[in-house]
This record gives sequence, structure tokens and C-alpha cells, in this order.
Amino acid sequence: MLSIKGTLGLEANGRNFGGHDRIELLMKIGESGSIAAAAREVGMSYKGAWEAVDAMNNLAGEPLVLRAVGGRSGGGAVLTPRARRLIEVFQHMEVIHQQFLKQLSSIADNPLSDIELARRFTMKTSARNQLAGTVAAVEQGAVNDIIHLDVQGGQRLVATVTHESAQNLGLDEGKSVFALFKASSVILGVPEGAARLSARNQLPGQVSYVRRGAVNAEVGIQLDGGNVLVAVITDTSLDTLQLQEGMAVVAIVKASNIIVGTFGA
Repeated sequence: MLSIKGTLGLEANGRNFGGHDRIELLMKIGESGSIAAAAREVGMSYKGAWEAVDAMNNLAGEPLVLRAVGGRSGGGAVLTPRARRLIEVFQHMEVIHQQFLKQLSSIADNPLSDIELARRFTMKTSARNQLAGTVAAVEQGAVNDIIHLDVQGGQRLVATVTHESAQNLGLDEGKSVFALFKASSVILGVPEGAARLSARNQLPGQVSYVRRGAVNAEVGIQLDGGNVLVAVITDTSLDTLQLQEGMAVVAIVKASNIIVGTFGA
């Protein structure tokens, strides 16, 4: 016998950024004061927990978890008042959500086919860098448009899309959008000297973590505005730049490497 089940999720500016699993992660971080300990509690990898926290901080519009990286103990973590309110509200919402599912099961004839159809409309992407923002300005061109996006913390991103795409997406000033770009599209520089680059996006920040691999390294960048980016560079580049936690860097992304999407009609 088929039955209706559902999970509760939260959105920021129309974009899903958390459900029960992530709320539970926040709760465990609040109890233990450690992302590593919280990850073990909920059965998540340390890397997965960091990525989940970064995603929530990026999309919530303000930090939910404050972290101190480095140190002999690996740093600590503390929930902001906003995160604690979010946990409390989510718990109340879960109670109401379960009541709704029971009621839907009793009155719906066969909603399962419609639910399956709606599920197909959801999108997943392999791009590591996903930032929510608002269109600040549009410079129209004959072939390509230049889209200026405001993201968390006052940072400004510039993306180049075709004029047709901008029209199809309805990219007008004030539109809520998201920007996607691969970790391999992020170039890292050290803010020394007076180098001049053609890339439109040059975002200052500091290294939050370094994970060296056999050939390439993954580098997390905490931007001055609060967002977290991920870059993948060669081990040779890592050694040349001598990157380490807490070091000031500039994340460079070409406007043509940024994909702009919308949250729906």
C-alpha cells in the first residue's frame, strides 16, 4: 500500500538550503561547539559538514555558524542567535508538517503521480560554488549582456550571458538569482605588488582550509563579505603561493565562467 511521506525544507530567497539533516547538524554544533564532533554525531564526513555549513552561511543571508579555524585543537564553532531561532522554528514547523501529511493522506485521491512529476523539476548541479544574489544592474549588448549581481556581505559579481538568455530568464534589476561556477574556474592570487588583471571578478578574502591531493589541492576561501568559495589548483601552484590557513588571497573568476540561474517564475 502506497503512503504519503514528506520532508520539511527551508529556503533562502527561493533556494533550498536546509532540511532535517542540516538542522540536526546545527543542533549538534551548538551542543558540542565543534563541527568535527557534530559531523560524527550525525554520521556525516568532516568535509561534508564543512560544505553544509558553508552552504547554509552563504544562502541564509547572514552567518549561522561562526568558526575559528586552526590551532592545536582544530578550532571551535558557535551558533549565532539567528541559528538558534532557526532551530526552534524548524522544530515547531516539523510538528505542523506531520499534521499536514496526515490530513493530506486522508483527503487526497492519488497525489503521488503529481508529486513525482514535481520532483523531476528540481535541479542538482556539480558546481561547487553556488551563491544567491540579486541583480543590481544589466548592461545590454547586441550579443551578450553583462549582469551585475549583489551577494551576501556587499560583494559584487559580474557575469556575462547571451542577450537571449538574459531575456528568457527575465534578468531585470531586483531579480533574485543564483550564480554557479566550478572550483576549477577560480584562480587564486596573493595580494602583493600591483598586478593588473582583465578578470572582472577579483574577490578578497582569506584561506579557510587547504586539502592537498596527489596532483591537485582544494582550497577554501572565506570572502570578506562572508561567502565561502572553493578553488581547485595544482599542488605546484599551492607550493608556489605558499598558501596556508588565514593567509590573505584574492579569488579571481572570469565573468564568462559564471552561470546565472533563477528560482522560477
